[in-house]
Amino acid sequence: MELHGVGVGRGIAIGPILRMPDPLPEPVAGPHAGDPAAEYARVDKSLAVVAEELAAKGAKAGGEAQAVLEAASMMAQDPTLTDDVKARIESGTSGERAVFEAFASFQEQLTAMGGYLAERASDLADVSQRIIAHLRGVPAPGVPTSDAPFILVAPDLAPADTALLELDKVLALITRDGGPTSHTAILARSKSIVAIVGVTGALDLTDGTVVIADAATGVIATDPTPAAIAAAEARIAGRAAATKAPITDGVLADGTTIPLLANLGAPKDAEAAVALGAEGVGLLRTEFLFLDSPTAPTVAEQARQYIDLLQHFPGKKVVVRALDAGADKPLSFLNDAHEENPALGMRGLRALRANQQILADQLQALVIAQAATTADLWVMAPMVSDAEETTWFVDYGKKLGLKTVGVMAEVPSLAVVADQVAEVSDFVSIGTNDLTQYTLAADRMLGSVASYQDPWHPAVLRLVKMLGDAGAAAGKPVGVCGEAAADPKLAVVLVGLGCTTLSMAPAALADVRAELRTVTLKEAQARASRALAATTAAGARDSGSS
Repeated sequence: MELHGVGVGRGIAIGPILRMPDPLPEPVAGPHAGDPAAEYARVDKSLAVVAEELAAKGAKAGGEAQAVLEAASMMAQDPTLTDDVKARIESGTSGERAVFEAFASFQEQLTAMGGYLAERASDLADVSQRIIAHLRGVPAPGVPTSDAPFILVAPDLAPADTALLELDKVLALITRDGGPTSHTAILARSKSIVAIVGVTGALDLTDGTVVIADAATGVIATDPTPAAIAAAEARIAGRAAATKAPITDGVLADGTTIPLLANLGAPKDAEAAVALGAEGVGLLRTEFLFLDSPTAPTVAEQARQYIDLLQHFPGKKVVVRALDAGADKPLSFLNDAHEENPALGMRGLRALRANQQILADQLQALVIAQAATTADLWVMAPMVSDAEETTWFVDYGKKLGLKTVGVMAEVPSLAVVADQVAEVSDFVSIGTNDLTQYTLAADRMLGSVASYQDPWHPAVLRLVKMLGDAGAAAGKPVGVCGEAAADPKLAVVLVGLGCTTLSMAPAALADVRAELRTVTLKEAQARASRALAATTAAGARDSGSS
């Protein structure tokens, strides 16, 4: 039997299933002992303890996991939630039940809002479980322990669980929920854990069942044959050898250079990326400077962080994305107004143009960093729709003193007018996650439509080709900074479609580097042509993979 989901990365694992324990039972509705102040004091202590534990786990985990866990820690002491808990206790509800009801209510609100906020609802559920467990004096539900390695199966994984997995014991993750950009997927990718998410039927797997989890195909094979196990073991050995191979620059078999860059979430991630062979940075997400702050950071505060990052890449390209926030990642000082469909609302460049001082401060800080380092700084705007927006941003950035200014291609309309954009932009960087989402009209945060979130879809590939062709005609570079570049087979097709650089999570660099060396540019173009002619994502994957 085979189960199917969305694979994260290219890894493969063999092992027995072990399921995540069931969550704590729902607290029984009922009154507290009669003293609201004493009951809230007890709950307040648990809130503080859980917040401190999550922050400590984040500090231990580091990297992307730290930001995720710090956000979860903040949830435990969010004033909106704590006020709701207190009000419920004052009305006579027990502490456990008050926590359960308040967090459940907020979860429903986030789920209804969709997009990024809906994905955070599962994180909120984990925080609630931890608080209730502390109130009961029992361990919080979490990853099971085992003396032997296993493949973990769960409805979904909380950030705290994913961040601190014992990598010598957990061979792979299989989850019923989640999409390719859920926290489980993001953290699994950053830690090079084999993972398949959004698997229908995952919870029907029983403990002890041996499976092969193939992230490259998103397929889980149960009770595999000896031949299938031998083939999987050979692939595991091959991947291990590839990761130990000498690090070289990205190059095709015919000598065509394809620089391999890193997607980074903060300056502290730079050193590890360099160690894994990143030739520069294809995407620096600058939201880390803004998301946890009640006010926008100053020019000086931003400049220090940018300089810190750029110093790791002397003489190399570093592409910085202007603040990509808005209704799906609300900031009180940018745009926290409720929108019915935030994925199609005021985000990215749209929000920045409506709050131009925030953009001006960020670009001025980047100009300072540009002058203070030897890195080759490129700056791009997110969520750009057409040539008018491109012209505005490029002109504005250069007026402030930036040398190389470009745009991200995430909205299909930008690809349709790619020739116009290439005339005015210094470069284009394709964000395949959002480009796929908007092309297929499938929210990339929802597991229910995860099957549509496939960058192999011919419609997405045709938009990439339009961008690649326009860049080639104008002599302008066209890169990819979406996670599609982390798929080695798709990376070859992207090169064949005209992409000149590829940027990805650093953990994926070795696999992509090895795959590119197996093909010439002519062969990559032939694979791209076959993929373009397909009628489905699966067909494109099959015809474009060899």
